[in-house]
Amino acid sequence: MNLIHTVFEPHSEGPHPTILALHGRGANAMDLLGFAPHLCGGRFLMICPQGPLDTPIGPGAMGYSWFPFTKGGPANAPAILAAREQVKTFLDASFARYPIDRGKLVALGFSQGGALAYSLALGEPNRFAALVAISSRLSSELLERLPSASSAQRLPTLIQHGSRDELIEVDSARQAVETLRSLRVPITFREYDIGHEISHQSIADLSGWLEEKVLSPSS
Repeated sequence: MNLIHTVFEPHSEGPHPTILALHGRGANAMDLLGFAPHLCGGRFLMICPQGPLDTPIGPGAMGYSWFPFTKGGPANAPAILAAREQVKTFLDASFARYPIDRGKLVALGFSQGGALAYSLALGEPNRFAALVAISSRLSSELLERLPSASSAQRLPTLIQHGSRDELIEVDSARQAVETLRSLRVPITFREYDIGHEISHQSIADLSGWLEEKVLSPSS
């Protein structure tokens, strides 16, 4: 497969509802894996690919990213779309290797990974059962390059963000909510009194939301 990755697989027989979990800048394939047992009792297969770009995060320490960091400027939409193509290739290979229920596939991303999750799910809304963006942003430039987003009216979407986020201001999430609502995307927005992080409460809310929207949808 084209990307290093880690996997959490439920004990039950597949195919399994599946989360494609995309880490943030400077993290690695292990970063989000630990949440898998806490989501819906560990019923989701979680696949966590690692970004291909080496990213120094301190003296002698290395993390990984999906696309180059643009400090203080807008997200580089072409770079995000290039990363999306790499993840799509990875996902196609994952279908052949892992027992994935294609009808219950979730794109989830934190921070930089959230921008990538937006590009994947809004770019192919019929391929995903749900979209989750945590502590991230949705740039207008990227959205303009995703014409399929206008047909995402059946894509349940959860946006979570900390009101004290010091890296990506919460207004970015609020703007994404309004933008997607204008496209009639079914949005759930949760704001927490935290920084650029994931909390126990946000994990609990995510678990309940996945249960309702993916495992036991009303329609």
